[in-house]
Amino acid sequence: MLIQIIITLILGVFAGTITGLIPGIHINLIGIFLISLSASLSSLNPIYFVVFIASMAITHTFVDFIPSIFLGCPDTDTELSILPGHELLKKGLGYEAVILTCYGSLIAIFILILISFPSIKLIPKFYNIIPILIPGLLILTSFFLISTEKKKFSALSIFLLSGLLGWSVLNMSIKEPFLPLLTGLFGSSMLIMSIKNKTEIPEQKITKPKIKFLKPIFGALIASPLCSFLPGLGSGQAAIIGNTISKPSKEGFLVLLGATNTLVMGFSFISLYVISKTRTGAAIAIQEIIGNLSGNMLILILITVGLSGIISFFLTISLTKYFSKKITKVNYSLLSIITLIILVIMVLLISNFWGLIILIVSTLTGMYCISLGVKKTNMMGCLLIPTILFYLF
Repeated sequence: MLIQIIITLILGVFAGTITGLIPGIHINLIGIFLISLSASLSSLNPIYFVVFIASMAITHTFVDFIPSIFLGCPDTDTELSILPGHELLKKGLGYEAVILTCYGSLIAIFILILISFPSIKLIPKFYNIIPILIPGLLILTSFFLISTEKKKFSALSIFLLSGLLGWSVLNMSIKEPFLPLLTGLFGSSMLIMSIKNKTEIPEQKITKPKIKFLKPIFGALIASPLCSFLPGLGSGQAAIIGNTISKPSKEGFLVLLGATNTLVMGFSFISLYVISKTRTGAAIAIQEIIGNLSGNMLILILITVGLSGIISFFLTISLTKYFSKKITKVNYSLLSIITLIILVIMVLLISNFWGLIILIVSTLTGMYCISLGVKKTNMMGCLLIPTILFYLF
């Protein structure tokens, strides 16, 4: 049985690599497929499905920063990485940008394993208190985002505009609403600007980043547990909260994003065990397949998380080196056009016609933000304002 589990783990890592590299093929979609598959293959031990899903989910949190930073194609958990990541890419430091997120994810794996069992004791005690604090914390975070801008009125207008857009989209009955919303705000808007400005990507340097990890990891550690089991909160909100708490540098922010992405996923498994509630598609798929987790199953998941995280770390480094060497050999404007076409097709296939309308509106909003010369993080109002309203009303 051990050999079968190891093979299943490796297959999960491979699947997570595919979902991470190809924008739009999210682990949630694979999770739905696996739920159906497990029902038709009832004779197969459900442990194999659990190991596959856990390893795939963790690998995805490592690899999905590659297309986000190199191509400007954000996933719903990596949209913020485009901002400092693309800046470093244009300076020849795309490799360093991805590796920073990779280090954050790897450190998060070890932290998750170390604090998993203390968390089991603490989560039930604070579970009923945290939702009361969330609106105030998010309002303070929003205030901090705007107050750091020189053009405060412009920043506020973008924050409110994107917030109204986010609230409207999330109240529409469309499939995967975050896909066209976040793709337009943070992906296609920057791709169009790159095409317009005829951006050329310089030769990428393969250098090891030098960064202090304490601040970003601390911010991720504080914010991630909040967003792993509370409705309306995800990795994007966790990253903004963590950034407000720790105030890291741009490079540190990428570390924070990597750590947050992985911690939110890891904590979702712990939350499933402790309170039988979770917010990630991977944990929901596991719950649908085996029901509530036992202690032994949680231990198996944590072992899977540790092993797949270590494998994914080295795998992501290798893939990033490959992309860094190849990116300068292609016409980046042409690549941006092709990527933009793929994004449009992907949105049409997944979110249908209304998804395309949302993509157009959110793209125009993103371009308007760029033209105003304010930080694009202000567009996170698209997530913050709906979440604040959710908890207040």
